[in-house]
Order: sequence, then C-alpha cells, then structure tokens
Amino acid sequence: FFSSRRRHTRLLTVTGVQTCALPISRLTIATLLFVLLAGFVAYTTIPKEAEPDVRIPIIYVQLSQRGISPEDSERLLLRPVETQLKSVNNVKEMRSTAFEGGGYVLLEFEAGFDSKSALADVRAKVDQAKRDLPKDADEPQVNEVNLSLYPVLVVALSGNLPERSMLRVARSLKNAIEQSPGVLSAELRGARDEAVEIVIEPSLLQSYGLSLDQISQLTKSFNTQIGAGVLEGQSGRFALKVPSLFERPEDVTNVPVIASPKAALTLLDIAQVKPTFKDATSVTRVNGRPAMTIEVSKRTGANLIETVDGVKAVVERAKAGWPEGVEVTFTQDKSKLIRQMLADLQNSVATGVLLVAVIILFVLGFRASLFIGIAIPASFLAGVLGLQLAGLTINIVVLFSLILAVGMLVDDAIIVSEFAERRLAEGMPAP
Repeated sequence: FFSSRRRHTRLLTVTGVQTCALPISRLTIATLLFVLLAGFVAYTTIPKEAEPDVRIPIIYVQLSQRGISPEDSERLLLRPVETQLKSVNNVKEMRSTAFEGGGYVLLEFEAGFDSKSALADVRAKVDQAKRDLPKDADEPQVNEVNLSLYPVLVVALSGNLPERSMLRVARSLKNAIEQSPGVLSAELRGARDEAVEIVIEPSLLQSYGLSLDQISQLTKSFNTQIGAGVLEGQSGRFALKVPSLFERPEDVTNVPVIASPKAALTLLDIAQVKPTFKDATSVTRVNGRPAMTIEVSKRTGANLIETVDGVKAVVERAKAGWPEGVEVTFTQDKSKLIRQMLADLQNSVATGVLLVAVIILFVLGFRASLFIGIAIPASFLAGVLGLQLAGLTINIVVLFSLILAVGMLVDDAIIVSEFAERRLAEGMPAP
C-alpha cells in the first residue's frame, strides 16, 4: 500500500512538472518572437544620425559694427557686454576677442549645465548691455554651439550660366529644400546680394545745383512704406498705405529729385540706373569651378538617412525646370558614413552567426547551434528596441559599440549553450 502510494505520488509530481513546463516554454518562445519582431521594426524606424546630440557647454555673443577698429571694438562693444555677463551663474571661463568690424564674447559653462536657462540668462544680460552700445552697432547675436546644426549635406550648383540665372535657380531650390521633412534650415553660400548701381553725371548734378548727399538722403527717404489709416465702407474695412518701396530697378529711376507744378526732375534725367551685385566677400568653388552651395542642416532627432534621401529627391524633381548647363554635385554627405557603419554591423552579425553556428554544429550539435544563432541577432534587436524606447538614436558611437559587442555575445552564447548541454548529458530533464 505504501509502495503503491509512493509510486502514485511520484507520478503526480512528474506530471505536474511537465504541465508547468509547457506554458513556460511557450511563453519563452512568444517573448523571443516578440523581441525579434519589435526589434526589427525599431531597427528600421529608429532615427539614424552621424554624431550624438551632445550638449556643448559653450555660448557665444557675436558683436559687429561696420568699420570699427579692434581697439574701439574692445572699448565700445566688448567691455559693456562683459560687464553684464559677469553676473551669469555657472560660468567656468569667459573669453573675448576683438577684430576689425566687431568681436565676440565666449562663455564656457560647467559640465551638466541647463542649456535653456543659461541661454535665457545670457540673452537677458545682453539686452541690458544694449543701452551702452553705440547706436550704429548691429544687433548682438547670442548663439549656442550645437553639433546637430552642422550641415549633413551640401548641394553645389555650377555651370556656364549668367550669375543672375544661377542665383534664381539656387534660391528656388533652397526654398524647396527647406520644405522637405526633417530639414531644419538650408543656407545659401556663394551668392552675392543684388543691388542697384546709380551712376550720376557730375556735370548734370552741378548744373541743377545738387549734391551727392541730397541724392543719398532722397533715395533713403523714398524707400519706405507709409501707413495712411483705414477706409471703412459698406463692403468692409480696408487698410490704406502709400507704397514707396524699391522692388525693381525701374522704381529708382522714377524718384523725383526736383518737382514743381509744371515739371519734375527724376534720377533718370541725371544718372544711369542699372542692376548689379554687391562686392563678393568670399569665393565658393567646387572642383575648381565657381559654384553656389546650399548647406542643409537637419532637425534634432530626425533620421539622417531619410533626410538626405528626401533632399536628393527634391533636387531630382527640381531638375526638370532648370535651364540647360546647370550641374549639381552633392558633397559632405554624412549619410554615406552611417550607411557604411550599418552595413559593417549587419555583416559582422551575419558573419558571426554563420561561423559560430557552423562550428557549434560540429562540436555541440544542432540544438546548441540553433540557440546560439538566434541569441546573437536577438540580443542586437533587443538593444535597438531599448534605445528607441529610451528616446535615443543610432549614431557612430552606438554603432561602434554594437560592433565591439559581437565578440562578447558570441562568447556568452557559447558558454550558456555548452553549460546547458553538459547538464543535459548529466541527466537533468529537459524542459
């Protein structure tokens, strides 16, 4: 009786272990499949960029004034701003440099600073220093050093076209690129600003008793827009204005210099007015030829590869409306490095899985080889899923770390699989 009862209890125990092991194995397989699927979706959708978004604790104030010397820049521009910025908290070091035409003040903060609070404090102090700056000084610019604002792609336009035609093409392309998803800004370089050149005949100016200062003040006073109130009626309320802005070179020629009830003397009567460009302050060349470039910066957290592909697609669509002779070149493409790093990571994972699976197949058998082959990609996909859930991106640092982790994953997978095979060989029941 006792022997039968003891035998019956043992059967119940073994049966209970088997019934509990079946749901546990199904849960493990389901969890593994979920990690593989979710990790693959995260790998395809997670933002990819070149450098990580690292906060650099540097804020600088740019000051400028036309024609000012370095000595006057230090005395009139830098010192008033430095006096106000001394009260900013958490500043590690403050440096300033004066040069011809302006200067800058650089603030280096302690590590771990609050960038938004520091930027607001610096802007408030600069606003207080404005009253001590010269009246003809330009508006101070407060900027933060941000690596994500550096260009990820440069679109260069060149060809045997007139400068005005090339400028028209570059501006239209710049506006189209700025509307592309993921693009923060597109800066046009190598293009000169348009201007109107007025060549006055000295003899005619002298005959009418006029001077150059009078002509200069006259053109400045006319280049304005004056509000003239509102007009109310049954149809509604309309704003009235006196338009006097110069939008075309022909508008300058119609400016009256001297007017009387019977006649008027315009600029066209005493001068030649023709459109031109301002003097170039820099030269842009691509492959040894003059060019106009568009520097494209992406938004923080945007996918670098998708942003660059979107910009290139915009350029391809815009080519249809360009005149013949315009050539486009892409330089400083940071997506190439990211694509190469991703390809290296995929090749490393595939090579590691294949080699380890083949070796383990001959040493420990098919089951251990299968487990190790699944463990390596599952670990990578789980890591990418964790990065996406944490709000991080894939960049050079992350890719380099994942490539280095291939060796550790292979070692750990082999050790765990070999331990499991040894315990099974010792008689431990398989789940």
